[in-house]
This record gives sequence, structure tokens and C-alpha cells, in this order.
Amino acid sequence: MADPEVRQPPFSVLHVCMGNICRSPMAERLLTARLADLLGPTDPAPPDLLYSHSAGTGGWHAGEQMNPPAARQVAARGGDPSGFTARQLHGEHIDASELILTATGEQASYVAALRPDAADRTFTVCEFGRLLHDVDTHQLPPAAPTPAQTMTRGVALVAAANKARGGTGPGPEDDLDDPWGLGDRFFDRIADDIELPLRKLVRLLTGR
Repeated sequence: MADPEVRQPPFSVLHVCMGNICRSPMAERLLTARLADLLGPTDPAPPDLLYSHSAGTGGWHAGEQMNPPAARQVAARGGDPSGFTARQLHGEHIDASELILTATGEQASYVAALRPDAADRTFTVCEFGRLLHDVDTHQLPPAAPTPAQTMTRGVALVAAANKARGGTGPGPEDDLDDPWGLGDRFFDRIADDIELPLRKLVRLLTGR
């Protein structure tokens, strides 16, 4: 498991879907954008506080750019879709991450099978957002816009969310529908579903 006592910041969030061209790249870039919304001119840059990256359980699209409707959603919501390259998930991506957010429960199970020690820090993105409602923020380390404190608070937040689920897993309602091959309106709905929990995450990480 990634351990803040032996790993250096930034706090690392890995987003996982099937092909890494629609859902997980939207989550990757939108998380960075929503963090940037909360930071001021004297704060560290978002990449210094949080490393947002993604991968797909399959390698069919490895090397490709983000799917155009997904890229349009990212750009429309203030993110930057440029420079993205899809990749297949490997164990080292999981090992390097303090939090793994998947699109579906099946993908969360895939991550846990690949790295059993990562099960406690793996959630579907919608499940994680739901669990954040049950986290007692007063029990978390203080929030501060520094790499070290963001790492410490982030690890504690993940542990609190894992405790809140009480050993249960995600339900069907926690899955993100796959927008592949569908229109902009469908992608817009999925981007909304992704952004809601990510906004909660960055607010709790920063205390803002």
C-alpha cells in the first residue's frame, strides 16, 4: 500500500474505467480542475498537492487520445483535455496511489484482485462520494494547502470512508454508465455524475 511515511507527496488519485478514453480521463482532468477552483494565487499549484491519473482495465485503446465527446466535456467544464494518452492498468499504478476510484463495482473488484492490499482504498467514484457524507471531518487532520498536509489529510479521509462502508461494497446504483458511442447529452450526464463526488473530495481535502 502507498504509505505517506515512505512516499513523498503529492496525494495520488487513480481513476479506472474499461478503456481509459471516456469516464476515467474525464475524472482525471476534472479532479485537477475542481481542485484549481479552490486554490488561490499564493497556494501551491494543483499538481504539487494532488496527482490525478487514470488507466483502463483493458488495453484496446492504449495510446489513443481521449474520446472527443469526453474531451469536449472536460474543456466545457474548465479542464484541459490536451496531452492525454490512454493506458492499460498495471499493478504499479495501483501501488503508487493513495485512492483508487473506479467507474463500476466490477472494476473495483478487478483492482482488488490485482492488488488485494488496495481493496481498502478502492471505491467506485459514486460510492466514494456517498460515503463522504458519513465522514466526521472533525476527526481528520487539519486541512492546509501544503503537499505534506494534503497527503496526511487525504490518507485519513480514505481510511474514514473505508470505515464508513462497514465492509460492504458498492451497489448497482454506484456504477457509472458507459457513454462510449453515445452523444454529447449522455456524456454531459456522466460528467455531472463524476464531478459531484470529485467536488466533495477536493472540498474535504482543502477544507474550503
